[in-house]
Amino acid sequence: MSFKDLKKQSSLGALTQKLVKEVEKMNTAGNSDEDKYWKLTVDKSQNGYAVIRFLPAPDGEDMPFVKLYSHAFQGKGGWFIENSRTTLGEKDPVSEYNSELWNNGTDAGKDQARKQKRKLTYIANIIVVKDPANPQNEGQVFLYKFGKKIFDKIMSAMQPEFEDEEPINPFDFWEGASFKLKAKNVAGYRNYDSSEFGRPEPLLEGDDDALEALWKTQEPLASLVAPDQFKPYEVLKKRLDQVLGLSAPAARPRVEEDTEQEDIEEQIRSARPAFKKEEASYSEPSLPEVSSSSGDDDDALAYFQSLAE
Repeated sequence: MSFKDLKKQSSLGALTQKLVKEVEKMNTAGNSDEDKYWKLTVDKSQNGYAVIRFLPAPDGEDMPFVKLYSHAFQGKGGWFIENSRTTLGEKDPVSEYNSELWNNGTDAGKDQARKQKRKLTYIANIIVVKDPANPQNEGQVFLYKFGKKIFDKIMSAMQPEFEDEEPINPFDFWEGASFKLKAKNVAGYRNYDSSEFGRPEPLLEGDDDALEALWKTQEPLASLVAPDQFKPYEVLKKRLDQVLGLSAPAARPRVEEDTEQEDIEEQIRSARPAFKKEEASYSEPSLPEVSSSSGDDDDALAYFQSLAE
């Protein structure tokens, strides 16, 4: 291309438009996975409000949500942020090591085990009904990660405590209800106790064609907890030993180390507050004195499975 042609393109704005489109494509490709997830925006006081609607199981799947166990803690060798293989019902090196710590008979061992407990996260499809901080999200379908506090509210809606309360299925298109998500700062921690379901009403005014089109845009859930989402036991064990200083770390190429550290730092920035402030729902199957919700989780899964069947 000659300079004359370059100037001509510039006057027509074609090059500018092309560059903008290319940048937009690159940004979309680079953030596609992250863009699938919706997060509540809070102000400086940690207060936030939005209205969302939980959606049914995606096409070809039975459950409207999946649950994921993970670990996030810091040791001498850095941060350990990994999915736990206990999600798959398999052995996990962190859970095994925590059991050893718990059973060694020392308070220090139990304290460390508590700090390294697994975190429980649920993931479901939602449609954003109202998002005052990000109105462009309204009417869009996202994946949403939430903890036990919100999950308990879902179960309470399906199995109300009192006789004068009608049970609802929050995941139903026609008889479900919107969820008013209310976050506030309580003693320095983010609290969702004020969140509640509205009255039952059809989504999109019950228009079946619109609902079917919406249903087909939902993200698959089962793949989020598929075996390929979890590192092998040996890899997790090696990383655990490095983080806790239980063995000398193997030499690694500098490029790989830098890349991994950047990934970890990004995960810490996005996830670390949740481990302290959000619904910290941890459990270890062999830590008897630590509050565990695993039994309740299994009951909840069985309940939803019975509905699916």
